[in-house]
Amino acid sequence: MVNVGSVRLKKVPVLNAANVLTVVRIVLIPVFVIFTVISEMTSPGWRVAAAVAFGIASATDFVDGYIARRFELVTSFGKVADPIADKALTGSALLLLSAYGALPWWVTLLILVREWGITALRFGVLKYGVIPASRGGKLKTVLQIAAIEWYLLPFPDPWDRIGPVLMGAALIVTVATGLDYVVAAYRLRRDAA
Repeated sequence: MVNVGSVRLKKVPVLNAANVLTVVRIVLIPVFVIFTVISEMTSPGWRVAAAVAFGIASATDFVDGYIARRFELVTSFGKVADPIADKALTGSALLLLSAYGALPWWVTLLILVREWGITALRFGVLKYGVIPASRGGKLKTVLQIAAIEWYLLPFPDPWDRIGPVLMGAALIVTVATGLDYVVAAYRLRRDAA
C-alpha cells in the first residue's frame, strides 16, 4: 500500500493478468497480418486462421478490461497500451481488407481518422479529466469487430452480404460516438476552465 495524504492506495504491479492479455493482443497483430497476407497468396484456409487470430486478439480486449476493473489491476501501462493495441488491431485489419479490395478505402480512412483522432483527443484532455468509454463506444467496438470478422471469414452468397450491413452499422456508430466524444471533451475542458 502507498499512502497519499490520508488515502491508502493499492500498488498495482505492471506485470498482471490484464496487462499480459494486452501484450498478447499486441503479439497477435503481426500473426493476424501474416495469416491474412498468406491467405491472399494461397488458400482460403489461411483466411480462417487469420479470422481466428483476429477473434482471439479481439476477445483479449474485452477480457483484459474486465479483469483490470474487477480486480483493481488498472495501471498506467494498461491505460496507454490497451487503446493503442485496439487501434493497431482494428486498423491493420481495415487496411488489409481495403488493400485486398474487400472494403472501400473511404470506409477504412473514415474509421481510422475517427479512431486515432479520438484517441489523441482523449490524451489531449487528460489534464482536465478522463473521458470514459461510453456505451456507444463499446457498441462501436463490438460492431467493428463483428464486421471485420465477417469480412475475414469466407462466407458463401447470400451470407457474405451481412458483412457490409455490419460495417455500415459500425460506420454510423463510429461517426456518431466520435462526435459524442468531441462534445464530451469540449465540456470537460470548458468546465475545468
